[in-house]
Amino acid sequence: MDISLSQCFIAVDDHDKALAFYRDVLGMEVRNDVGFEGMRWVTVGSPAQPDVDIVLEPPLADPNASTSDKEAMAELLAKGLLRGVIFSTDDVDATFERVSAAGVEVLQEPVDQPYGVRDCAFRDPAGNMLRFHQPHKR
Repeated sequence: MDISLSQCFIAVDDHDKALAFYRDVLGMEVRNDVGFEGMRWVTVGSPAQPDVDIVLEPPLADPNASTSDKEAMAELLAKGLLRGVIFSTDDVDATFERVSAAGVEVLQEPVDQPYGVRDCAFRDPAGNMLRFHQPHKR
């Protein structure tokens, strides 16, 4: 049995800011942009991974969620407490220079980690932590 990742979800509070970041800064392609019941989902992905979609969704994408639950999720997102995403890159230092030049909040400059990668970290416009790693060259 083969299992592979098809989609992952990242909560965003402003789709236009998120789109400018993921498309214009990271170079993702826009694959879909859908609205439903006052919510919006934008699907982006790396041209190098045509079978993996990243869905940029509202912090609580459930039309039946209570107002208090939506507010709680929005607060967690604003604090940067929702789970982040880790991207692979073939050149973490060049990726760092490109992303940081766009004025994105830097959480960690490139560093060699003891667990076998060189990585760096940023916050996207919604506050999500994004890490970029490159395996150590042997």
